[in-house]
Formats: sequence, structure tokens, C-alpha cells
Amino acid sequence: MAATRVTRSIWAVIAAAVFVGDQLTKAMVESMIPEHTTIRVFDHFLNLIHTKNSGAAFGLFSDSPATWKTLLLVVVSSLLLAMVIAVMWRNPRLRWEAGVGLALILGGALSNLFDRIRLGRVVDFLDVYFGSYHWPTFNLADSAIVVGAGLLVFQLLLRE
Repeated sequence: MAATRVTRSIWAVIAAAVFVGDQLTKAMVESMIPEHTTIRVFDHFLNLIHTKNSGAAFGLFSDSPATWKTLLLVVVSSLLLAMVIAVMWRNPRLRWEAGVGLALILGGALSNLFDRIRLGRVVDFLDVYFGSYHWPTFNLADSAIVVGAGLLVFQLLLRE
């Protein structure tokens, strides 16, 4: 039982670190970079740009004027978060890849959900590009979710 508590504590710390890190970086961007301003970090690879995203991940549906969009995103996010928490709680002996992956997803999803409930949108600021190809602007929470999902896929592919 003690090992289970330690493992769950580690997952909680990872999720909390992602949540706090994401909230801090978004607050820094909002206070230091005017909206739609671009700051070059690495030419031909990375810019910082302050954007507000009222849509889903990577700006999906952000142009939709539907009034129910934010409510739908909050409900869907809440249901998915409940599923992640249930999996983590019911399986205290997950392999490290799955546990860390779920913790990253939990922290990132909670931070974006927090912003949607509080503000109706999230701040995105990482603009990764190569040549004329630009990945949709994203934030630390989105990165944690993608890395977490990658760890889950990695664990599934290497399962005995």
C-alpha cells in the first residue's frame, strides 16, 4: 500500500507541475507579449506569438461562432478527465510509461479546462515551423498532452 501511495503521489506531482508550469507560462505571455506579436526565438524553427484560442486543441473550431462551443468543450474535457483519473486510481501499478503519460495528460487537460471555465479560451504561444510549414500555435499544456499520449502509445507498442 505504501508503494501505491508513493506512485500516486509522483503522478500527482507531475500533473501539478504541468498545471502550474502551463499557468505560469500563459500568465508571462499575457503580461509580456502584446496579442498577435511575434518574437523570433530560433530562425526557421520557433517563434513566440501571443494568441487566444477559443477552440479545441491546436485551434480546431476556433473560427466557429457557435455559442455552445465552449460549453461542449468543457463537458467533453471534463468527461475525458474523469476517465483519466479513474484509470489512474483503479490501476495503481501501471507501468511508468502509462502512469507518467496519464499524469502529463491530466495536468495539461486540467490547465486548459481551467482556462476555458475561467476565461472561455486558452492562451497559445508556441509557434513551431519549418520553411513555410507552420504547426498550429500551441501551449505547454498541449505539449504535455501530446507527450503523454505518445508515452501511452509507446507503452502499448512495447507491451509483452
